[in-house]
Amino acid sequence: MARNRVQFQKGLSMAEFIKLYGIEERCHAALVQMRWPDGFVCPDCGGVEHSYSRDRQIFQCSACRVQTSAKAGTIFHKSKTPLTKWFLAMHLLTSAKNDISGLELARQLDVKWDTAWLIKQKLMEAMRQRNSIYKLDSDVQIDDAYLGGEQPVKPGKAGRGAANKIPFVVAVATRDGKPTYTQLRRVAGFTKEAIRDYAVANIKRGSYVFSDGLSCFLGLVDAGMRHVPVLTGGGRPKSTIFKWVNTGLGNIKSAITGTCRSFDGQHADRYLAAYEWRFNRRFDLRKNVERLARSALATLPQPRRSIALVRTRAEMTG
Repeated sequence: MARNRVQFQKGLSMAEFIKLYGIEERCHAALVQMRWPDGFVCPDCGGVEHSYSRDRQIFQCSACRVQTSAKAGTIFHKSKTPLTKWFLAMHLLTSAKNDISGLELARQLDVKWDTAWLIKQKLMEAMRQRNSIYKLDSDVQIDDAYLGGEQPVKPGKAGRGAANKIPFVVAVATRDGKPTYTQLRRVAGFTKEAIRDYAVANIKRGSYVFSDGLSCFLGLVDAGMRHVPVLTGGGRPKSTIFKWVNTGLGNIKSAITGTCRSFDGQHADRYLAAYEWRFNRRFDLRKNVERLARSALATLPQPRRSIALVRTRAEMTG
C-alpha cells in the first residue's frame, strides 16, 4: 500500500528551524519582513519615511514622530520572552501531531510553566481568530460531540445532560471522498437555533451537509444548507458517510487525553482551534511556523488578565 504523502512529509526539521530562527536577530528580521513586506509603514499615520534605532529595535515615523516596533500591537506586545523562544514555541506547537503539553513546552523553552502556558494560550488564540475567517463548503459531514470537564463532586445526570460537559460540533468538508478541511467549534447547545447560528457563521450557504437524525440538525435548513439526514443505529446497516468526522473526533479526544490530560473548560475554544488549525494546514508543514507568526502579528495584544482569568490544577499538564 502506498504511503500517505501528506502524513509522511518531512516538515521543518529542528536543524532547519535553528538555521532559520536560532538567533534573536534572525527572528526579529523575520517579523519585520512579515509585518512590513514592502517596507515600514507607520501604524498611526501611514507614513513610510522613518528612522531606526538598531539597539532599541524601534522605528520612528518621520512625519508624525510616533515610535513603534515589530512586536507592538501584536501577540508579542510587551513580551520580555526572547523571540527565539516564541519561534520555538510556534515550531513545537505547529509540528506536534497531537499537541504539546504546557509542562513539556516549559521544559523545551527553558522557562517557567506559567510563561509557557501563557505563550501557548496566546498562540492558540491567534489560531482561533485565524480559523474564524474561513467557511466550509461542498460536501460537509457534521456531528455532535462533547468535551468532558472535571468530575462533579456529587454524582449527577449522565449522558447528554451531564454536568461539566462542553458541547461542540465537528464538521469535515470532503472532496472526492477525501477530507479537506475541518471545524471544531463550541456551540451553546444542541438545539435547532444553535446549529442554525453555527452554520450561518461557518458553512457556505447551499452546501450539502450530512448529519445523523438528531433533531437539532434541522437548523441546517434554516441556515440555507442542503441538509441530508442519514439515520443510523436501530439495527440499520453501518454507514460510512460519517467516516471522517468519526475519525477526527476520535483523534482529538485521544490527543487531549494522552497529551494535555485535561484543561479548564473556559479555554476549550482555543484548544479546539489549535487542533483545527493544524489539521487544515497539514499539506505543507514547512510553512507553518511562518503562517502562525503572520497570524500572531495580525492578532491584537492578549494581556494575561484577558486569558488567565481562572486557572485550575487540571490545567497544570495542559
